[in-house]
Amino acid sequence: MANITFSSPMHKDKTVYATAGSHTKTILQLAKENHIPIDFNCENGECGTCVVKVTKIDRKDPMSGPLNAREVVVLKGLGLITQAEIDQMYVDDIAPTHSRLACQMVVRDEDILVEYPSV
Repeated sequence: MANITFSSPMHKDKTVYATAGSHTKTILQLAKENHIPIDFNCENGECGTCVVKVTKIDRKDPMSGPLNAREVVVLKGLGLITQAEIDQMYVDDIAPTHSRLACQMVVRDEDILVEYPSV
């Protein structure tokens, strides 16, 4: 089971639990289910409205899983990732940035902190 802690300057931190092994729920889905006010618009990974900062709580290992293709396009367009970082990500299989799209990042079996702007 993964512990996902949502944090915002305007809201009290809230930790929720993601079922281990499901690997199907996105950060945005968990937030919506738990009444956490992450701003979103399209839910398709095209607009960039749901950009959040994600860090692994146990920082010994890098966060698993690279960005998906939609995240690469949007985060690069927003200037949050460079082409060099994208190229290195495909070699290392590790996300090179803490910026992620809440509607696209699927929660894995690791404890993470999700920081989001207040809405």
